[in-house]
Amino acid sequence: MLPKVSVGRHGGMSIDVGQYRVLVGDEPIDAIQALARDLAGLRICHVNSTATGGGVAELLARHLPFLHAVGLRADWRLLHGEAEFFTVTKAFHNALQGARHDLTAAERELYLRVNEASARLLETEYDVYIVHDPQPAAVRHFAASRGAKWIWRCHIDSSSPEPSVSGFLAPYLQEYDALVYTMPEFVLPELRGQRAAFIAPAIDPLATKNMELPLDVCRRAIADSGIDVARPLLVQVSRFDPWKDPMGVIRAYRLVKEAVPGVQLALIGGMAGDDPEGWKLLEQVEEEAARDPDLFVFTNLAGVGNMEVNVFQRGADVAIQKSLREGFGLVVSEALWKETPVVAGRAGGIPLQFPAGFDRYLIESVEECAARVLDLLRRPGERGAFGRAGREHVRQRFLLPRLIHDEIRLIRELV
Repeated sequence: MLPKVSVGRHGGMSIDVGQYRVLVGDEPIDAIQALARDLAGLRICHVNSTATGGGVAELLARHLPFLHAVGLRADWRLLHGEAEFFTVTKAFHNALQGARHDLTAAERELYLRVNEASARLLETEYDVYIVHDPQPAAVRHFAASRGAKWIWRCHIDSSSPEPSVSGFLAPYLQEYDALVYTMPEFVLPELRGQRAAFIAPAIDPLATKNMELPLDVCRRAIADSGIDVARPLLVQVSRFDPWKDPMGVIRAYRLVKEAVPGVQLALIGGMAGDDPEGWKLLEQVEEEAARDPDLFVFTNLAGVGNMEVNVFQRGADVAIQKSLREGFGLVVSEALWKETPVVAGRAGGIPLQFPAGFDRYLIESVEECAARVLDLLRRPGERGAFGRAGREHVRQRFLLPRLIHDEIRLIRELV
């Protein structure tokens, strides 16, 4: 069988749904519980390619315990593939986000072989399968229907896909009962007319990464990492991925440093198990940091986890997310939830997360990024107003209960 990730009841993590009522009110939680009662006994299986390091894994780690807490049966299983397969699927990921790629016969064969093998290992006991992103997209084809409903969830910005890859995947995706995207612009050209739902991701405000922490505790922890808390701090939290443009963030920081010599930059990122490309970029970033005592790099390889991310997002003066392409960018909502202002690329789902009146902090170049960061550093009142507006915007639209409600409502419609 496909490897099963232990979370929720079986992994020692539990969620008290009542705690969310304080944050979002009674109505959303009551609606979720009513939907869950309608689906009592239904068996749900999420399938993706990694349990660590990426936004999908982070979402599922909090998503499944919530489903369990409202009485639904849900498992999380991992696609099985060798390193070469993930090199190919990373190329697919990039191609769906617009990168040029000449799809080869060998890549097609490897991709389909791994998906076919994984389909044979997939348990047959479920009523609904939710398959995430391109890596396991062909599992549905090889598994056949099994009398279940199948949902494909696209988490990436597929608004301008490379035709050879989107065309290759399209026949396999057409077999799904529903396709879920973050926004309508992401619908693949070959799949217009298929049943589509638009569901934005969300953060869990009660997770270690987002739980409330006193600012003085955050500042002490940041100081312990070697950063001078008496000087301004910029932070970008993201995987080391070219689409997140960490090298562009470094160039923007150096432009800011010309005007504010004391400014510091922390780049914090996890290494995803299905992203071999990240190691090369991490090496480039670390080379830059070795020559600059005010540039800090922290990764999960050195024990940096969700609590440390929380500390840095709360303690930073400005968060940056200079994405060139982005499906959603959960870190934007994470920072805004902590009332930290954000300067971010005008990409994918990022603009959805910005509160009204602050879209001038959406940028499209290194120079624009530096100018907006400088503006915020020089205007503490603006930082405060942006942070407060951002937290309320996230509270209303991008917290976990809304995501759970949207997903199980779609499942109910299908079954």
